[in-house]
Amino acid sequence: MIHRLAVPFCCLLAVVLCLPAVAAEKRPLSKGTPGAEWPQWRGEHRDGISTDTGLLNQWPKDGPPLLWKASGLGKGFSSISIANGRIFTAGDRETGQHVIALNLADGKEIWSTRISDVWAPDGYAGPRCTPTIDGSRVYVVGPHGDLVCLESDSGTEVWHRNMKADFGGQMHSGWGYSESPLVDGDRLVCTPGGPEAGIVALNRKTGAEIWRCAVGNPGDRGGNGAAYSSIVVSNGGGVRQYVQLMGRGAVGVATKNGKFLWSYNRVANGTANVPTPVVHDDYVFVSSGYQTGAALLHLQAADGGVNADEVYFLDGKQFQNHHGGMIMLGDYIYAGHGHNAGAPTCLEWKTGKTVWRHNRGPGKGSAAVAYADGNLYFRFQDGVMALVGATPDEYQEKGHFQIPDVSQPSWSHPVIVGGKLYLREQDALLCYDVKK
Repeated sequence: MIHRLAVPFCCLLAVVLCLPAVAAEKRPLSKGTPGAEWPQWRGEHRDGISTDTGLLNQWPKDGPPLLWKASGLGKGFSSISIANGRIFTAGDRETGQHVIALNLADGKEIWSTRISDVWAPDGYAGPRCTPTIDGSRVYVVGPHGDLVCLESDSGTEVWHRNMKADFGGQMHSGWGYSESPLVDGDRLVCTPGGPEAGIVALNRKTGAEIWRCAVGNPGDRGGNGAAYSSIVVSNGGGVRQYVQLMGRGAVGVATKNGKFLWSYNRVANGTANVPTPVVHDDYVFVSSGYQTGAALLHLQAADGGVNADEVYFLDGKQFQNHHGGMIMLGDYIYAGHGHNAGAPTCLEWKTGKTVWRHNRGPGKGSAAVAYADGNLYFRFQDGVMALVGATPDEYQEKGHFQIPDVSQPSWSHPVIVGGKLYLREQDALLCYDVKK
């Protein structure tokens, strides 16, 4: 069932006239190496796509050369962000959960700031959030719900909120907050998952609340609260909105005032809804594992609001993405298919047709995927890293190698920027040279 809420035009007009504009403010991201930026979860546009060129199109037998390895980052599944000539990540050390800044050139630690107690109640210790970098500020969400703003130069805390204590937040299952927060103009947007504050917008400089949105209960599938996904921005139906995958499924919320616009319940499951939605023009592609499936939604303006109409639904046998993410390139979506599996798959996004699928990839388990310079970078749960051609013609593997010292599920998403491949592996960060 698809639930919709049409916002009266007069109310929208009043908001436009009375509230300050929230146009995306352009601020310098880096004083470091040009072309070496990955300032947030899944890159600049949250789509997993790197703009790097001139990269290896085939890997040597043992993989690309390892340039350096940094150790001592602590336990956790956080990926990395890169800005201002620095690398940012998070990990659980003996004294607590820390946000850590490293030198981009060699991985040496610059600063470390404790933000909370460690996280270990679910058997998967450590943070999951990738820090968001916005000029001189770093924003992080910890599994306990701590939302922290730090100075990027020094690690000094600027402000600190808590999803549960400040917004009545809750997770729909027990693996802790995993979201990477979004900076949008003057706002920091995140997902507490509370009954009255499903999604909130805060002043990015002070942490003061701007608005909160109650997303309600859009259907019986899934569970109440936040899930494990991160917010993306869409202009679907001519309305600028935040799109998120929550415990009860996908939702759309107006960026201007936090008005609930639409929801879609069919893609939810009661265990863990994880992949970040893919947005394109007036469409949203969403998926989750646990045998759930995937769907393409068409966003259309309706009575001052937005309708989200199902174009098609794929059941779990046809396509499901567990937690490795999806890449849209042209008319195709590339991702790992299967629950606890990452079978490399190419879908035609307009129809949902499977173009090709390789059920015997070089690695095992779920696969986190990123893209750069004509190729897909598949990182499998067992620590196998593979280079695969981003083409609808056929599955084309171009080399793979084993990440060393894998002892936990190898889940952290790969980052390709500045001619280098960065792989966070729990306590370590490995930097590989993938330039031709």
